[in-house]
Amino acid sequence: NRHYFALPTNPGEQFYMFCTLAAWLITKAGHHFEQPQEYDDPNATISNILTELRSFGRSVDFPPSKLKAGYGEQACYALDCLAEEALKHIGFSWKRPAYPTEELEEEAITEDDAELTLNKLEEEIAEEETDNEENFIDLNVLKAQTYRSDMNESTKQEEILESTTDAAEWNLEVERVLPQLKVTIRTDNKDWRIHVDQMHQHKDGIESALKETRGYFDKLHNEISRTLEKVNSREKYINNQLEHLVQEYRTAQAQLSEAKEKYQQGSGGVTERTRTLSEITEVLEKIKQEMEEKGSSMTDGAPLVKIKQALTKLKQETVQMDIRIGVVEHTLLQSKLKEKSNMTRDMHATMIPETTIGAY
Repeated sequence: NRHYFALPTNPGEQFYMFCTLAAWLITKAGHHFEQPQEYDDPNATISNILTELRSFGRSVDFPPSKLKAGYGEQACYALDCLAEEALKHIGFSWKRPAYPTEELEEEAITEDDAELTLNKLEEEIAEEETDNEENFIDLNVLKAQTYRSDMNESTKQEEILESTTDAAEWNLEVERVLPQLKVTIRTDNKDWRIHVDQMHQHKDGIESALKETRGYFDKLHNEISRTLEKVNSREKYINNQLEHLVQEYRTAQAQLSEAKEKYQQGSGGVTERTRTLSEITEVLEKIKQEMEEKGSSMTDGAPLVKIKQALTKLKQETVQMDIRIGVVEHTLLQSKLKEKSNMTRDMHATMIPETTIGAY
């Protein structure tokens, strides 16, 4: 049935057939796809089919729940796309149409049921007159001859006027032309007279049938009227009995509409928060990437080794500088002490006599 996936008949069977046919078409298109089973998760199966459909470059702008029913515009669209991809993969090409040749059959016209239209009759008579003019008797000439003979013989009142035409030749001509003068007009079904006769026949049949069925219709009308009255009374009774339940149902329906409205508002907030979360997640991923880059640069040992070597060299240079400073300080101290001793000696030399200095 060409409308199997367009109209709802049996949703469960249609969904299974849709999944099976889609899997077969995907396999024909060159992609590996496992044949779905009845116990498989329908959401997973639909997700796999839509993934394959996107892999072929087809746009999927409808929710997956549209394919759960197994029928509808979206199901037909998916199967059409998969069928096109399968035909492309196997290299299918359409052949040029071959139109059948119709041979016109010539209708054999018999003597009994010869059907000639007036136009055809005139054409045939004109052709025969042009082809066989000498075979026809010119009636005007014959009439003129008869008239002249009558005029010649009119003077003789006692003679009876007679035609000079040969009776045998006349009869022969009549027998030759008579079959061509037979015109049989085919009865046309579109003729209004036939339609009028049919209308009268149908009218008589309807009137005769109406006389018999009027009683049945009246009886049926009375029964339907009584049944409708019973239904109306029963409906009023049920409405009176179930009025409080109807009121509760209306209240529940109003609460449901309010809950749906709140859910839509919450869904809008969730969508906004989801978008914000995705942005924050994207920023976090960038920061993580930067941290990983810096960590990888920090874990590299070459700069640390260079720093340690520089510190060791600085320590060595510091030690050498300390030694040099100590040597310089010692030399400076020695020079100061030497200078001080010289000054002291000079001072004593000026103050102490030479004998004393010599004794010392």
